[in-house]
Amino acid sequence: MYTSFNETTFDKIITLLKSHQPQFVSGEKLSKTLSLSRAAIWKNIKKLQSLGYKIESRPKIGYRLQTNTNLLLPWEISDGLQTDTIGRKIYYFDKIDSTQNFALELAQKPHENGSLVIAERQTQGRGRLNRKWVSPKGGIWMSILLKPNFESSYISLFPMVTSLALAVSIEKILKIKTELKWPNDLTIKGKKIAGILIDASIESNKIDYIIIGIGINFKIKPETVIKSIKNNQRNYGITTLIKKDQKVNPVELVQQFLFELEQSYNNVVSDSIEKIRKDWSKRSSTIGKTITATTSTGILKGKAIGIDKTGALLLSNKGKVQRLLAGDITYKN
Repeated sequence: MYTSFNETTFDKIITLLKSHQPQFVSGEKLSKTLSLSRAAIWKNIKKLQSLGYKIESRPKIGYRLQTNTNLLLPWEISDGLQTDTIGRKIYYFDKIDSTQNFALELAQKPHENGSLVIAERQTQGRGRLNRKWVSPKGGIWMSILLKPNFESSYISLFPMVTSLALAVSIEKILKIKTELKWPNDLTIKGKKIAGILIDASIESNKIDYIIIGIGINFKIKPETVIKSIKNNQRNYGITTLIKKDQKVNPVELVQQFLFELEQSYNNVVSDSIEKIRKDWSKRSSTIGKTITATTSTGILKGKAIGIDKTGALLLSNKGKVQRLLAGDITYKN
């Protein structure tokens, strides 16, 4: 595990190399600046190379950073992050059972708010209703812990708030338009690109904490994921944001998403929910469709005519409008 709040030697080395690009930095300067032996500098350079940094080494000249890593390392995300709270503490894992589980542990600590848990792979990733979430390398798998001073009724807003923030971020950074499928999915041409999971604890009608899990198929092989979930009857297709031959650093997308999420979160704090609702509705693939919704109490059918200020889906059927707060939906062909 690496964090954004415990500075490492290779974090310091990368900062120095970046500040001198495209020039070389001598081993002597690195050694003196960091109070390390030449051997220790070399050892850390090798570790950085194993983390995906391309660093050129020349005897008697020094080291030069040629290309950055594509890993979502905490010091890379922190560098240039424009948030006040969200993502200011980052926990990074190459592999973890579930970022959501780790964030649940953090929630028991008093000074964790806005903390980000991010991983390259999950071995036990989960989606809604404890469904399996396949999380191979190449995706972005993260959880965000928040401790808001909200009443419990606000929880239903967070799938809308989070999916909108992610859609806006993808548009700005990757220039890709996504659709929002109620309640918590992002799609491209009807195939899932990302999903949202909300875990929360409520005490005396107040939210003690809320954990937002986000899974993004950033640069994966869809066929690999499809094989793993082929028996899932609710699977409606998987796709990837970035093709295998494209070179795009995911750090910028994560930074933008954290920024957009904090802006939307602040809008909820200030009760400016109407703008969120309108912006979500403009990107919705659900509104206007005739749908079938499977809920814990049965099946509902009707035309989706909008969402209300709580994030509930409004269904019209034979002149009667019903509110749907949770459920799985399918569109009529």
